[in-house]
Amino acid sequence: MKLSQKIAVIYTRAYFYFLALVSPEKAARQALIVFCTPRRKYRHAPSTLAKEAESLSFKMDNLNIRGHRWNHPSHLKVLIIHGFGSAAANFEGYVLPLVNKGYEVVAFDAPGHGKSDGSELYLPVYVQMLQHIVSKYGPFNSYIAHSFGGLAITHLLETIVHDEQTKLVLIAPATETTSAINHFFQLIPLPKKARTAFNRLITEKTGSSPDFLSIQRSVRHIRARLLWLHDRLDDITPYSDAEKVMNDHHPNIQFIVSSGLGHRKIYRNKESLDHILHFL
Repeated sequence: MKLSQKIAVIYTRAYFYFLALVSPEKAARQALIVFCTPRRKYRHAPSTLAKEAESLSFKMDNLNIRGHRWNHPSHLKVLIIHGFGSAAANFEGYVLPLVNKGYEVVAFDAPGHGKSDGSELYLPVYVQMLQHIVSKYGPFNSYIAHSFGGLAITHLLETIVHDEQTKLVLIAPATETTSAINHFFQLIPLPKKARTAFNRLITEKTGSSPDFLSIQRSVRHIRARLLWLHDRLDDITPYSDAEKVMNDHHPNIQFIVSSGLGHRKIYRNKESLDHILHFL
């Protein structure tokens, strides 16, 4: 961690510590904003591949949601869903291999990410965005999702018609919201009253408790064939959470476990891409 980052962390911890002493509720509200706001927006200059794509956009809650589509039309369609703090542009390495397999490829930036409007991202908002995309540009045969995108797509698939022919790829998915919250509170420790208020605010924002916002729970209602890639050394979405799903022994889920790729290298890894292309 750079010196400037260390100073920022120290300042943020001190700010929340003193705010929690004054008002646990205010500290919880400010913490939730930080929790749901990406630290930076990926504003890549348009690549040659993006310039060759069909630009797509739609309005959702007064936000412009922007994306791209390649190889339209095709009877095979795949939707790529990025993670928190990422962008669709990070998955451009998937586009040509998928197009070569005959897929129409669709990818959007979530609110507060990439080229889309907004500043914060909550799970219901991400799921709502995916609902718009599926209804406007689908139906899709396949889905590829990384990190928080994995949590969003599993919650969407609980609510839409799909079958055993649907294919879902989860790459280092955010399996348990409780784990993400625990990780956040390691960075910004708050007293018990503030954390209780934080969990209550999550429930108010999403309509569900943090325990309910879980891939281990949602995957029980998914009929799609599922390829799950996870790295043992992932420090963002713990491998131990993936192990809990493994222990449920779902017949429709195939797990591929790596060691040393972490949370982001795993989706950029050629071997990972080869596994995904073979699965699709």
